[in-house]
Amino acid sequence: MPLLTAGADAAGVRLDHFLSARLPEFSRSRLAGWIADGRVTVNGATVKPSAKLKPGDEVDVQPAELKPLRAAAEEIPLEILYEDADVVAVNKPAGMVVHAGAGRHSGTLVNALLHHFQSLSTVGGDLRPGIVHRLDKGTSGVMLVARTDQAHRELARQFASREVKKTYLALVQGQVRTEAGVIQSAITRDPNRRTRMTARLGEGREAYTEFQVLERLARHTLLEVRIGTGRTHQIRVHLSQFGYPIAGDTLYGGARAAEDRPWLHSWRIEFRSPTTGEPIRLEAPIPEELEAWKGRLL
Repeated sequence: MPLLTAGADAAGVRLDHFLSARLPEFSRSRLAGWIADGRVTVNGATVKPSAKLKPGDEVDVQPAELKPLRAAAEEIPLEILYEDADVVAVNKPAGMVVHAGAGRHSGTLVNALLHHFQSLSTVGGDLRPGIVHRLDKGTSGVMLVARTDQAHRELARQFASREVKKTYLALVQGQVRTEAGVIQSAITRDPNRRTRMTARLGEGREAYTEFQVLERLARHTLLEVRIGTGRTHQIRVHLSQFGYPIAGDTLYGGARAAEDRPWLHSWRIEFRSPTTGEPIRLEAPIPEELEAWKGRLL
């Protein structure tokens, strides 16, 4: 790989950020690994990822051999809510990552799916077979998986055209002041904290969330939430911005809870069969730990 020379626009830029911008074909985690392994030098010396560059600095990158990545089957229990020749719906438990990434290559939903089903759609690639949409690690509930490429493309079309109806249950901190409402704020990556998203910058991808109150507790409110878009952390970001962070969601202002997860559950999904066009409506029961958690707050 040829030497990379820092220009005037790179003055004061961190090494890892510089590499991410100049080598977008490699993931940030992979680049960080090369820096840690001493495969990246600045003017001939190894430095930390946070090292600030100066104009004229020469950055040498010696990539490690890229091993082919492919998800592997693992014998992990799954709760199947629905199954036909095109689609599978599972009740994803909180704490389970949907697919490999950021150093996680086992224990994922994809690993479990590959054990339970002989074939899944290939549209998402070798690391994401069958995956049409995702849920955050800490979110439980119903999730659709495509078994064939044709079904995958049709479901993706339904998601893109907002024909799929996704309903969540969220327990938020505070007494929500209205019985129902709509939040429309664009969401983008938080520039100051890369693990977060934000809706406070007035830029990013459009996002639409609507909610209605189901139950009022002493200091919390149970909401039914529907989303018209599927942005990363959308419900968590929007409700926090609105002033009512989800209970247990410490990333977005919620108080820490013993359950170590946000009180957020993907409750219901409605779509049409990719083959017959018939409407299908599926629900995932609320996990016992969420019911017990809410009960303690009454």
